[in-house]
Amino acid sequence: MKDLEFPIFKTKKENDRPFNLSDPKEREEYFLFKASDEIGAIQRYLEESAFIVYLLGKKSAGKGTYSKMLAEVIDPEKIDHFSIGDMIREIDKELKDEDKKRELLSFLEKNYRGVNSIEEIMEILQGRSTTKLLPTDFILTMVKREISKRGRKVIFIDGFPRNMDQISYSLFFRDLIDYRDDADFFVLIDVPEQVIDERVKWRKICPKCNTSRNLKLLPTSKIDYNKEKDEFNLICDNKDCVGEKMVRKEGDEAGIDPIRGRLETDEKLIKQAFNLYGIPKILLRNSVPVEEADKYVSKYELTPEYNYKWNEEKGEVDIIETPWVIKDDNGVESYSLMAPPVVVSFIKQLAELLKSN
Repeated sequence: MKDLEFPIFKTKKENDRPFNLSDPKEREEYFLFKASDEIGAIQRYLEESAFIVYLLGKKSAGKGTYSKMLAEVIDPEKIDHFSIGDMIREIDKELKDEDKKRELLSFLEKNYRGVNSIEEIMEILQGRSTTKLLPTDFILTMVKREISKRGRKVIFIDGFPRNMDQISYSLFFRDLIDYRDDADFFVLIDVPEQVIDERVKWRKICPKCNTSRNLKLLPTSKIDYNKEKDEFNLICDNKDCVGEKMVRKEGDEAGIDPIRGRLETDEKLIKQAFNLYGIPKILLRNSVPVEEADKYVSKYELTPEYNYKWNEEKGEVDIIETPWVIKDDNGVESYSLMAPPVVVSFIKQLAELLKSN
């Protein structure tokens, strides 16, 4: 991220051995090898307490991936992740069911306090008013309802704060919703824009089951070659699918250009949160400069890039795997990191912060 320094976190260890980070069993062994003490400390903490995390990162930065992987490692029964966007989409569905709509209105009448009337909010939700955005006080009320559904769990909130005025709301979030006196943290994620851009540009979707993969970064087990067009295609390998050719989602060829304005807002939010006093912060960095990589990470922790070549003799596609080299937002040649080493840094920083709570 430009003009903001996220430290490089060392995950390389003595006596390291290669782990297949795509295999769930080996990934479990990897986390125990890298951070068993910290995992145990967090698990013991969760026997008596919980905490709330605000995830701040640019769109497609991996917020859901990192939080869900951490839950997988620590205890999926005690950790929940939800995004504000998904929450609003669920509310849209509720409005189409009369019984659920009545329940929602009843909850708002008892809990909502704000400058807009409930009628005005319903107009915004139902799309009759396009000039107003959903107000922050309504979002807070809905988050309160969402948290209450989950009982006493760790909560990862993705998508709040969403704009500058909501930063200050998030600092007093527990007081505003009268929920619980647990620790809360900002998790700030630094992912170079080139990584986000190529994640979008090379994304492929199965037209039957909507499984998402990436031709450059996350191929399926079967690759098809079209000789006439000289192009390689991913074939869906979801066990519940029928092996459809995966296709590009409309608009993906433009990469991040259509969302550049949003990415700029996200960056401003991260920078503002980075400079706040009084709230602990966990800093996650997705990349490491090529010149320094060997000091900090092992080769198998680097994101691989996949290229393809048709082998005429064998009549099959050869897959060529190399470490993915990108330029970070300051123009430095860097390797992108796979999700597990980023989550190791997450676990170690979290364990350290929980010591004082």
